[in-house]
Amino acid sequence: MQLTSLALSNLRNYSVLDFRPQAGLNVLVGQNAQGKSNLLEAICLLGTGKSFRTNRESDLIKSGLDVASASGEATLRAAGTIRLSCTISSTPRGTRKIYTLNGEPVKYAKFLGSAKVVTFVPADLQLVTGPPSLRRHLLNMALSQDQPLYYRNLARYQKVLVQKAALLRGAVAPDPDLVNIYNQTLVETGAAIMLARAHFVSALGREARRVQDQWISDGGALQVQYDANVPFEVATQDAVTAAFEARLRERAEAESARKACLVGPHRDDVMLLLAGASLAAFGSQGQQRTAVLAVKAGEYTVMHDRSAEAPLLLLDDVLSELDPSRARAFMNGIGHYEQAFLTTTVMPPDLRSSALYEVSAAQLKRVA
Repeated sequence: MQLTSLALSNLRNYSVLDFRPQAGLNVLVGQNAQGKSNLLEAICLLGTGKSFRTNRESDLIKSGLDVASASGEATLRAAGTIRLSCTISSTPRGTRKIYTLNGEPVKYAKFLGSAKVVTFVPADLQLVTGPPSLRRHLLNMALSQDQPLYYRNLARYQKVLVQKAALLRGAVAPDPDLVNIYNQTLVETGAAIMLARAHFVSALGREARRVQDQWISDGGALQVQYDANVPFEVATQDAVTAAFEARLRERAEAESARKACLVGPHRDDVMLLLAGASLAAFGSQGQQRTAVLAVKAGEYTVMHDRSAEAPLLLLDDVLSELDPSRARAFMNGIGHYEQAFLTTTVMPPDLRSSALYEVSAAQLKRVA
C-alpha cells in the first residue's frame, strides 16, 4: 500500500498542507515542535481514526478554531485507489468526528483498517516494562485493523463490561439474573477476543523471534507469550467459551465482594521472555529495547502477511532513541516495507531514503 497524497486543514500547527509522499522511505527532518510528529499523527488518523499521541481529540484542532480535517488517497493492491478523510469538530456537546471513504460518510467500524498503519513511537519503548494496558493496546489496534469482527466484539465487550461494573459497584447486592445476562454477552464476545489474541500472539512470537535471531540476536531466545486472564488449554471457540464460563462461576463471589469485574480479556497481558526469564524483571535496558524492536517488526510482518497489503509504517523519532546498530537492525528487519515515514532531528548518516524533507514551522520542503 502507498499513500499518494495527504491534505491537512487546521490540524495541529498546520493551517493548510498538500503533501505528495514517495514510495519507500520518506524522512522528515527538523527541530522539535515544527510539525514532524503532527504529520505522522495525521496519517495515523487516516488509518486508525485515532491519534497515537492523545485521547483528547480536541487537541488535534488548531488553536482558536473549531474544525480540523485530514484527507488523502492511497493505492492498494486489491482495492486500487481509495479516498479517505476524517473531520474533527468542536461543538458545545463535545468533539465530533466524521469519516468518509471514497466520498461517502461511513461509521468508524467500516473506516478502521481501510488503510492499515503500524506505528513505532517513543512510548512503545515501554512495552516491556510498562503496564499491561500498553500491550493490550498493541493487540487491539493490530487486530481491529485486521479483523472488523474483532473490533465489533471488542466494542460490544467493553460496553457491557462498563454496565456490569456499574451494577457491581451499586449500593445494593447485584441482581444475579442481570449479572448472568451481562456474563452471557461477555463470554460470547470475550471468547472471540481471546481466541483472536491467542492466534495473533502466536504469529507475533514467531516473527519477533525470527527478527531477533536474524538481525538483533541479544543474549538468548526471545519468547512472546499470551498471558490470558482466563487460562485455556486448546485454542478453539468451544474450549475458550467453556473456560470463560467456568472462571466466571469460580470468581462470582469475589467479584461481588470486591465490586469489580475480575475475569475476562480486559485483564489479559503479554509476557516477554529472554532465555526463559522475564525481560521486565531481569533484562537489561538494551535487551528490553531489542525485544521491543523485534515485537514491532513482527507486528508489521504479521499484519502484512494476513492482509497481503503492506501497512504504512510510521516511525516517530524512535531511531534517535536507539544505538546505531539497533536502529540499522530494525530497518533491516522490516526491509520489505513499501512505504515508511520517519521523523528525526538529525538524518542518520547511513540511512538511505527515497525522499528527504525539511520541516519548519509547519512547512515542508523537499531537499533530496
